[in-house]
Amino acid sequence: MTADPSIRADQPEGWSNEIMDAQRLDRQMRFVAEAGRLRGVLRQTRLAELGRAENSAEHSWHLAMMAIALAEHAPAGTDIARVIAMVLLHDLVEIDAGDLFAYADPEQQRQQEAAERAGADRIFAILPADQAVALRALWDEFNERTSADARFARALDRLQPMLENVAAGGGTWQRHGITADQVLAKVELVEDGSAALGELARGLVADAVATGILRAR
Repeated sequence: MTADPSIRADQPEGWSNEIMDAQRLDRQMRFVAEAGRLRGVLRQTRLAELGRAENSAEHSWHLAMMAIALAEHAPAGTDIARVIAMVLLHDLVEIDAGDLFAYADPEQQRQQEAAERAGADRIFAILPADQAVALRALWDEFNERTSADARFARALDRLQPMLENVAAGGGTWQRHGITADQVLAKVELVEDGSAALGELARGLVADAVATGILRAR
């Protein structure tokens, strides 16, 4: 017997395509509404020109703009569309886990990683199954840095707060007594994703030390 091409493999018996489409759209819209909550998650980074904390949605948007503007500095063969998707998705888990300061101690980082994995389990599962699997895979790829796309995305994620701290005259570096050595440890991730951006980041650190907005040690 030939399968009816109008019936989907995952379609429950008795359900029409119209019902399936409505269910799918409902789950997609629920995900869109949930993603909007990221605008309420405040980060350590302060925006000098606005005099307030940056929220995680703004951070993600800024990374997407950086990916577009700085695409030529990505390794050859990098898929910028995938990079943009990764940076827009990577912090959705903060809806549940909140933001963690980049220089938090190892135990806090372990707790945050567990909270973020749980957040990913919940948030991506809102979507239809095929989209949930695809977007969760992008989130995992970003965190595990298993591709050039992910490494470039992570480089942008590390570089952006540095730019904001420089613009704020020290920002979180000064508030938390961060040293150049600590920042340079983060720069290694920038270098891993883009040699050009890594060189830029090292120059920013050197200039920040020279101008006194970052402690040498």
